[in-house]
Amino acid sequence: MAGEHEQGSVSDATVDALGKLSAALESVEQARGHLYGFHQLCGKADLELGEAVEALRAAGHDAIAAEIETDLVGRNVLDGRWSFQIVEEYDDTYWSAFRAHEQAARDQLAGGRRHLFEAGMKDDRRTHGRAHHEPDPPTR
Repeated sequence: MAGEHEQGSVSDATVDALGKLSAALESVEQARGHLYGFHQLCGKADLELGEAVEALRAAGHDAIAAEIETDLVGRNVLDGRWSFQIVEEYDDTYWSAFRAHEQAARDQLAGGRRHLFEAGMKDDRRTHGRAHHEPDPPTR
């Protein structure tokens, strides 16, 4: 498990538990990234829809263009929300709380150190004394 170099006085069980908490946070971060992708695609689609409306008008299809423009351009993607508001609500209600709890657990149990489980894996898997297998980045 974690080498004494990184782990210090933190027990293997605590390192394992914090590793699971970190993995859960990484999933939350990925979910947030997908929300940002969703947000960007929704915005792109709305702009492209505006261009399609203009093209329909230019092609002489004013009634269809007007119906799409009135009903769909600028429409909420969820009740009362554009996609940016979904991201904001996720950030405010879940993501920020998740990060705060993960940080508090690390602060209380490991002196704030991150990725103790991975640091232990690195120490176990690297070839000690070999170039490009150093335990830490070079100091500058």
